[in-house]
Amino acid sequence: MGKSIPDDPPALDLARAALFLDYDGTLVGIAPTPAEARPDQAVLALLGRLERRLDGALAIVSGRGVADLDLMLAPLRLTVAGLHGLEVRPRGAAMPVCAGDAGLLTPARAAMSAFTERNPGTLIEDKRLSLALHYRLNPNAGGAAERLAEQLAAESAGALRLQRGKMVVELLPAGRDKGRAIDDLLTLDDFVGRQPVFVGDDVTDEAGFRVVNERGGMSVRIGSAEATAARYRLSDVAAMQAWLHGSLDRESV
Repeated sequence: MGKSIPDDPPALDLARAALFLDYDGTLVGIAPTPAEARPDQAVLALLGRLERRLDGALAIVSGRGVADLDLMLAPLRLTVAGLHGLEVRPRGAAMPVCAGDAGLLTPARAAMSAFTERNPGTLIEDKRLSLALHYRLNPNAGGAAERLAEQLAAESAGALRLQRGKMVVELLPAGRDKGRAIDDLLTLDDFVGRQPVFVGDDVTDEAGFRVVNERGGMSVRIGSAEATAARYRLSDVAAMQAWLHGSLDRESV
């Protein structure tokens, strides 16, 4: 059992908040494959309202790449930190700033490809600067996927780090995480001087929760209250969306 944390975070102060949202499991529900996790028009409209009311202080902080998030969120073009902070693209910029060497992943790419051939139902999400091995469609392969990822991280002699998630293991260049991404975003003009609020659902979001807490902000975990640094909880994606709508409606009165 994890520590008990309060349900129902207070409404956002839209005049002061800098809002950071994870994508999968937070903004949209978890889907069998990454390509199926798409927001509907109501979610896109909600994000558009939030960006306007926050004067641009809204960012998606995700393990997905910036190009993928832009595709999923079109026609919106929000500030995005992708690949756990390996890519950062302010809303007015044409291209993301990237940190990381894609060449580090070449041996892992070959090993993971061979693994998926031996284990039907597993799949690689190749994000160029990181590799995610999904086993949601073959849970029995989870143990072997974990062991492979651990071995590949160890063989990199510290160049790669292993990031675990929900039915996925991911390898990416060491030195970046969602906490550092939020730190970087808070230096951008749209975000400077605002109180950070980060909403996420997975162990990959814990670094972000810790940074936001250190800065006196608000951290919100979606789903089960397992051990977490988050200080508030919402039950699911629908509850998170209702909370955001409530914050907008409260300040419209």
